[in-house]
Amino acid sequence: MKLIKILLVFFIFISVSFAGSNIEYQYDGKTYQGYYSEVNKSSPLIFMVHDWDGITDYEIKRTEMLNKLGYSVFVIDMFGKGVKPVTIDEKRALTGALYKNRMKMRGILNSAIDKAKSIGANVKNAVVMGYCFGGAVVLELARSGADFKSFITFHGGLATPPGQDYSKTKGEILVFHGSADKAVKIEDFANLVKELEKYHIKHEMITYSGAPHAFTVFGSKRYREDADKKSWKRFTEYLKEIFSM
Repeated sequence: MKLIKILLVFFIFISVSFAGSNIEYQYDGKTYQGYYSEVNKSSPLIFMVHDWDGITDYEIKRTEMLNKLGYSVFVIDMFGKGVKPVTIDEKRALTGALYKNRMKMRGILNSAIDKAKSIGANVKNAVVMGYCFGGAVVLELARSGADFKSFITFHGGLATPPGQDYSKTKGEILVFHGSADKAVKIEDFANLVKELEKYHIKHEMITYSGAPHAFTVFGSKRYREDADKKSWKRFTEYLKEIFSM
């Protein structure tokens, strides 16, 4: 009976430790609602940026996977509290507006980062990652000169907007890309390599044969188990490397 009680307390502790909560922050008079799940105060932090669906069960699932590996996660909302696009047109409108207003994109990101600081998240030992649209957002943050260990993108947009470059980038760049991606050109992948070499940015860029855009999204027609598992394996190995530096 005593053993059962000990085990029960243990499992309750684990579930409480990984229980995330919605976190609100503001930018330009608008409220945004991110999601924060802390392992402990000293654990490394991963900022995650959602794809063009907004924050969904997918980001929560990935957060749980990272929590189990010992990382706290702050999922950044780029669309606004309660904004849940459903149709393709809605998703294109939301992402398109931010692609056209890079200052707003950066402003929302910085507001989320400031919020993370205010709640005691370990922002001094952090990386930033994103999926699809979120991957493009992550690279925008990298070009802004934000001081994080690394910027990681899964099947994200890789093209550099006119007038921008990586001269201010402080962290490393890690890219996971599908060779069969028709939404993000392989030429953009190659051009990014050239840009990062030009500015001496340490980087690692991997492609997966036969993998289309959004190859990591569970349950979708585009999901490719082989590419997803291989990229996740390398990603988690990389996190151990980057956080041990």
